[in-house]
Amino acid sequence: MDANTIKKILEAVEKGELKGGEAFEKLKHIPYADLGVGKHDGHRALRNGFSEVILCEGKDSGHLFTIVNSLVERKINVFGTRATPEVGREVLSRGHPKADYDPVSRTFKIISHDVEPQKGRLAIVCAGTADMSVAEEARRTAEYFGFEAKRFYDVGVAGLHRLVSHLEELHDADCAIVVAGMEGALPSVVGGLVSCPIVACPTSVGYGANLKGFTALLAMLNSCSEGIAVVNIDNGFGAACAALRILRKVHPAEGKK
Repeated sequence: MDANTIKKILEAVEKGELKGGEAFEKLKHIPYADLGVGKHDGHRALRNGFSEVILCEGKDSGHLFTIVNSLVERKINVFGTRATPEVGREVLSRGHPKADYDPVSRTFKIISHDVEPQKGRLAIVCAGTADMSVAEEARRTAEYFGFEAKRFYDVGVAGLHRLVSHLEELHDADCAIVVAGMEGALPSVVGGLVSCPIVACPTSVGYGANLKGFTALLAMLNSCSEGIAVVNIDNGFGAACAALRILRKVHPAEGKK
C-alpha cells in the first residue's frame, strides 16, 4: 500500500465518506499480511518507495497464486518477474481486466489502480537483440513504478556508429541503464560520452569465455569510465530500481524536497 492510497483512505474518513471500521479493514495488513505461504510486506512502499514484487522463479505454482490472489482481492497492484509462459497463461486465464504478460521480459502485471506518472528521463541502452530480455525487464519494472523509459536497442560496440547517432538524445537523460553481454564494453563507452548516472547491467549472453556473464560483470566493475554502478548478471529488475532511486532524487515528489 502506497502513501497516496493511505492518504485517500484517511481523507475519506475525515469527510465521513468511510467509516472507521471500513478504514481499519483496508489498513490492517500494514506492516504485513501473513498469507500462510509467505508474508506480504505492505509497508515497503512507505519505507523505500517500492511495493513488494513477486519473484516467480523457484516458487510452487499454488503458493505463487495464493500470493497473487490475495493481492488482487485487496486491490493491490501486482508485478511478477522471471515468470514462465505457463505462469503467464495462468495469469491471463483468470480474466483480470488489466492483466498482461510479456514473454520477452518474462514479467506480468495486474493493475487494480492506476499508477501516478513519475518525472524523470530514463534511457535504457542495450547492446544487442540477445540482451533485450534483460533490458525489457528493466523497462517493464520502471513502467510498473510509474516511469517511462526511452529505448536505445542494438547499439553495441561492434557498430559504434549506431550508438553515436543517438548521443544527442542520451545527453538529455537523467539516468541511463546500459545492458550488455559478451565482453561487456558498452557501459564504459557510454560512460565516456555522457554525464548522467549510469547503471550497468551485465548479461549472460556470450560464447564460452563469457562465462555466463562473469566476463561482462568483471569488465563493468573494472570500467575506466568514472562512477559507473554495476548490478548483478541478468538483473534488469535491480538495474531499474537503482535507476529509479536516482530519478526520485533528481525529481522528488511533492513534499519530499
